[in-house]
Amino acid sequence: MQSRQSPVDVVLFFDFSSSTSDRPEIDMPYVNIKITREGATTEQKEALIQGVTQLLVDVLGKNPQTTTVVIDEVETDNWGIGGESVTLRRRRDSV
Repeated sequence: MQSRQSPVDVVLFFDFSSSTSDRPEIDMPYVNIKITREGATTEQKEALIQGVTQLLVDVLGKNPQTTTVVIDEVETDNWGIGGESVTLRRRRDSV
């Protein structure tokens, strides 16, 4: 995998509300990964999907066949940290 020139901000959201302790075979974990749109490759996104799915299998015993992983790419203008957009932070930090 290639190294990245600029970091990608990432947020993970796990929703196990559809999980039922009495019927684990129908658990349907949902994971939403939000990353800044900065050129993550198809291969990198596939690795995230596979890795998160495997993590849920290994740590929580979830069924990979019913695990849903969604990756949303967000423009850096639309992602704020500490009261400023990532675009401004990156611009300031690159000087």
